[in-house]
Amino acid sequence: MSHEHDTTTLTDDVKDKRPPLGWSLVPLAAMLVLLAVGYGVLGLAPEPLLILSAIIAGLVALRMGLTWEEMLLGIREKLDTAMPALLVLISIGILIGTWMIAGTIPMMIYYGLGLISAQFIVLIAFVISAIVSVITGTSWGSAGTVGVALMGIAAGLDAPLAATAGAIVAGAYFGDKLSPLSDTTNLAPIAAGTTLWEHIRHMFYTTIPATVVALAIYLFVGINQQSGGTESDQITAVTGTLDSLFSFNVLLLLPMLIVLGGAVLKLPTLPTVIGSSLVAGILAAIFQKVSLESIFASTVDGFTPDMLEVGSSTLESLDPDVVELVSQGGMASMTGVILIAFSAFAFACIMSKSGALETIIRSLLKFVKRTGDLVLSTVLSCITMAVVTGNSYLSIIVPGELFKQAYADRGLDAKNLSRTLEDSGTVVVPLVPWSSAGVYMAGVLGVSVLDYAPWAVFCYVGFAFAIILGYTGIGIAKRR
Repeated sequence: MSHEHDTTTLTDDVKDKRPPLGWSLVPLAAMLVLLAVGYGVLGLAPEPLLILSAIIAGLVALRMGLTWEEMLLGIREKLDTAMPALLVLISIGILIGTWMIAGTIPMMIYYGLGLISAQFIVLIAFVISAIVSVITGTSWGSAGTVGVALMGIAAGLDAPLAATAGAIVAGAYFGDKLSPLSDTTNLAPIAAGTTLWEHIRHMFYTTIPATVVALAIYLFVGINQQSGGTESDQITAVTGTLDSLFSFNVLLLLPMLIVLGGAVLKLPTLPTVIGSSLVAGILAAIFQKVSLESIFASTVDGFTPDMLEVGSSTLESLDPDVVELVSQGGMASMTGVILIAFSAFAFACIMSKSGALETIIRSLLKFVKRTGDLVLSTVLSCITMAVVTGNSYLSIIVPGELFKQAYADRGLDAKNLSRTLEDSGTVVVPLVPWSSAGVYMAGVLGVSVLDYAPWAVFCYVGFAFAIILGYTGIGIAKRR
């Protein structure tokens, strides 16, 4: 029997030895307990916990007659399938590092902050955070820099701080969900089995309505909020620091235009990203006067301000928040998500090869009569993983592996699954008080998760639209 057949269906022998539901649930329950207690309570690293879960899954598989060689084959097959997407993920690290050292990302942040007005601070908080997050691909960096500055403006205007913080979180995760530089945006199509640009375009069906609803609510808050105040010292500090570090020129937009052009023309992602990074490296040498050694270092370990040709006194006086914002990128920055993906793949592949995953899905699908039921099941699984683990990577990978075949069996394109994973996995995590994202957002913004969560409208309206589209059939793509 060929390996190709092995990747799509179980052999008759394995089907016959497929474990009953009780045994199939043992590894899954063990994984949830290990992550909830080990990661959520004790703060242990998730990768060893996932490997322990894979060991438990392997013991169940051995009991059902599966050999070690068959389990290893399943893991290899999965990695073979995921490797092109993982290479793209690594190349995104190169892209961010070179865009930073060239001044492309700092220039867009600089001029974006210049558009801030004291009017409608809650609405502006959402829009500015979203812009910065899309540009940088990091929700934490957006909230920890411009988010902090926006909270300072809100305090000076006597604006509602909980609403402003919620809008900042929502805007930050808008970019985390849609930016091609974001790790979760790259991870979701890997987990579901589709491509990056197909995934991003398909998310517009739920993201645009969710954004409209969020903007309408924030606009209403702004209309009922008295205007006033002056330009924030925090904004001035950020723009002043960026101006002292980088030399800005309109040509620095060229790397971004290459990526956008590649998306519009549907060019292969990997060569587009590498080409953009190469151009950014050349621009860094021309406009920022950095050395070749620094350009190469930015592709591996990421950019840091000390790579620039500025005086030591300038470096010592830098605002720590600005340093955090621009110190990004590099292939090494993607190590964490790739290690989690490898560990989760080991667990999922053993579950799949043993037939345990098929048993669980068959049991779940007994209650799935329509496409909407399948989308709803996916949403609930993602939210469960988010609440139990507090980890956006696991909220994407585990449900993605669980439901991938179910979507294919119903003739649905994989991008429906990847979209739902983002709608209910990535953006829900910052609403969980004990998640690292929730703790971080509450810490930097000075507002508790429970206080800002109702105002992070975008983070929960998206999965509501995902469910609606599932039941109406609007925006549901069939397999071609």
